[in-house]
Amino acid sequence: MSKIYSIAIVGAGIGERQANGLVRLQDKFRIAVICDRDLERAAKLADQIAATGAPRPDVIDEFGDELFMRKDIDIVSICLPPFMHFDATKRSLEAGKHTVCEKPLVGSLAEVDMLETISKASGRTLMPVFQYRFGKGLQKADHLIRTGAAGKIYTASIETHWTRGMDYYAVPWRGKLATELGGALLGHSIHIHDILTELIGPIASVSALTAVRVNPIETEDCAAVIFEMANGALVTSSTTLGSADELTRFRLACENVTMICNPSPYTPDRDPWTFIPKAPKDEAFLATALKDAPDKAEGYTGQYERYHAALEGKGELPVSVADAYRSIELATAMYHSARTGERVHLPISKEHQAYGGWRH
Repeated sequence: MSKIYSIAIVGAGIGERQANGLVRLQDKFRIAVICDRDLERAAKLADQIAATGAPRPDVIDEFGDELFMRKDIDIVSICLPPFMHFDATKRSLEAGKHTVCEKPLVGSLAEVDMLETISKASGRTLMPVFQYRFGKGLQKADHLIRTGAAGKIYTASIETHWTRGMDYYAVPWRGKLATELGGALLGHSIHIHDILTELIGPIASVSALTAVRVNPIETEDCAAVIFEMANGALVTSSTTLGSADELTRFRLACENVTMICNPSPYTPDRDPWTFIPKAPKDEAFLATALKDAPDKAEGYTGQYERYHAALEGKGELPVSVADAYRSIELATAMYHSARTGERVHLPISKEHQAYGGWRH
């Protein structure tokens, strides 16, 4: 019989979304603690969890010894503002807890490397969060590419066109470089860019432009990026937080099929994806290929279900530190390109001036 792992969620804001995914896996995880400085918000989330039939978590307001000394806590999930991720993750790993951390993991490649070292020394896993990877629509697209059914990949175009007004930036840490670490590229299009590399593979070079055009904030709310992929495919990405209508669009032109994601802004990984065969003769071929596509749980539930299997020794982590490194490397390249006007080639070496972070 597999173990039920006990989790402490630190941060009841984004932590609520994780909790909603976890309560579907009560045979695998128990949410034991909600930690938030706002005890009222933490208690509200604890009540929501209890309303599902799960045990009501304890509520605490300090991220410290009271939490780390508890032997019944197996996993700590960090759902705090970005500037707090490194220190919180470091403390959790050093306390001997498996650790999950929301995106972006940290604000530099150097910090990713440090956390990986700490994770290995502690003997505890570190799992970043990229819950968009597990949508059934995306799984179908990935299946077509991995099996060769899609053929050669030519180009892709990405649009992350969302809406954020000043009410969104009323949260004190948002819109500030010191606390949010970046803007729309880091906090909004990070997921669709992760989908890009998950589907197509490594990026060879990046050219980027960023601008503040929508709100009077420090961090970018508009961006345009060109990616040259290692396999030769060319990709363009447009990001804005000033769109009148919200959508996320990923359009991938391949040798045998064109793929278009679900345009919903916050579920581009989910069905329905559109698969357009190059010629009528390919329709039956693609239909057969799609029948064998994986059909597993989605979102946070999907990531945590796979995480449980990894903890039980039945597979690898569904999202690894290497995946987070790839994401932070891309952010580093985009911001360095936007600041200097240079085309940035990947991978970025430890000698690169932006290895220690893009905010300097």
